[in-house]
Amino acid sequence: MRNHFDEQLELLNVELIRMGALCEDAISYASRTLMGEGDYSGDVYRTDREIDQKERDIENLCMRLLLQQQPVARDLRQVSSALKMISDMERIGDQASDIAEICSFIKSHEGLLDSKLHIRDMAEATMRMVTQSIDSYVKKDLNIAKEVILYDDVVDDLFGKVKQELIALLGSGSADEEMGEFCIDMLMIAKYFERIGDHATNIAEWVEFSITGTHFE
Repeated sequence: MRNHFDEQLELLNVELIRMGALCEDAISYASRTLMGEGDYSGDVYRTDREIDQKERDIENLCMRLLLQQQPVARDLRQVSSALKMISDMERIGDQASDIAEICSFIKSHEGLLDSKLHIRDMAEATMRMVTQSIDSYVKKDLNIAKEVILYDDVVDDLFGKVKQELIALLGSGSADEEMGEFCIDMLMIAKYFERIGDHATNIAEWVEFSITGTHFE
């Protein structure tokens, strides 16, 4: 019985890795679309649907583990943490889709993205957080989880920089209605990246709980 339970726990790890990889893909596709490297919005939406399906699959697996087996305290923490984590990962997929949707309205000022804004840095930072948060769960590595939690300050600082950069653009003498719309769109995108960082932090905190039994908010 225990061998079967361990096999199911290993399957849970594998499925979480796959869901995490899908989240990384969704962020990557959204970022590439934003930076004008091509239109990957369709890939974002497709990946988001796959993330939704993966959430349902993992949820069903967790329910079977809880109902059909008799997990000890540590196993119970691992399964319950997974249930919390997939909720955050599902939201990451949704926010990547939101970014892609906004990108469809951004028709000009692409050069500003690299020259005057820190959006690319935010995208790279949040992707790093998502990757490491899942890695910390799979490796049961408390140090990696703590690094993710601390790194959220970096994303928050980048969000602040983007806000200040957009304010400067709006305050320039050349700002017009089109520039105003661009700045609003970019602020919303930056906020979605900031939220993705928050979700990665949540995942890392649940990793802490699965290892230590203590959940810090």
